[in-house]
Amino acid sequence: MILIRKVKDEYGWLGNMSPHPVSHVGKAYRTAEALFQALRFDQDEIIESIREQKSPMAAKMKAKKHRDRMVVVPLSEADLDNMRLVLRLKLLQHPKLRTLLLATGDQEIIEDCTKRPRGSGLFWGAAEANSQWIGENWLGRLWMELRAELKPHNRSETCELADRV
Repeated sequence: MILIRKVKDEYGWLGNMSPHPVSHVGKAYRTAEALFQALRFDQDEIIESIREQKSPMAAKMKAKKHRDRMVVVPLSEADLDNMRLVLRLKLLQHPKLRTLLLATGDQEIIEDCTKRPRGSGLFWGAAEANSQWIGENWLGRLWMELRAELKPHNRSETCELADRV
C-alpha cells in the first residue's frame, strides 16, 4: 500500500503540495495545488491571485477567501475532472514521475487523512480506523487510474496522457 502523507515522504510527490510546477494554457503554476484551486474560478483576477502565491497552502487559502465566487463546486464531478487534468499535466511535464508511478506496481494508493478524518479529507483521501480505511480516496483512485493508462500494454505513455488533456 502506498500512502500519501507529507511532501518529504517517499511518495510525497503524489500530493498536490509537492514542489512540481505545472503549466496550463500558457501560465505557470508553482504547484498542482495552485492550478487545481485556480481551476475552480473563471475570474482572471482571482485566478492570478491564486497563481501568484508562493506556497501551495497559500494558494489554497487564497481560493478559500473567494469560495463564494467559485464556478466549480468543490467535491463535484467537475472538481474530479479538474483534478484528473492537473494530475495528467503533472505527469506530462515531469517524466520522472511517470516512471515513479509505474514503479508503484499494483499497490493501492491512498491519501492518508487519518489526522483530518472529515469533509474533503474523506473525499480526496481515507482515514484508518480499526484497521480499515474509510473514505472515498479520490486522489488515490485518480492516481491508480492514470497508472493503469500508463501500463506498457497501453499506447505510449506520453501520447496516452496528452490525448486526454
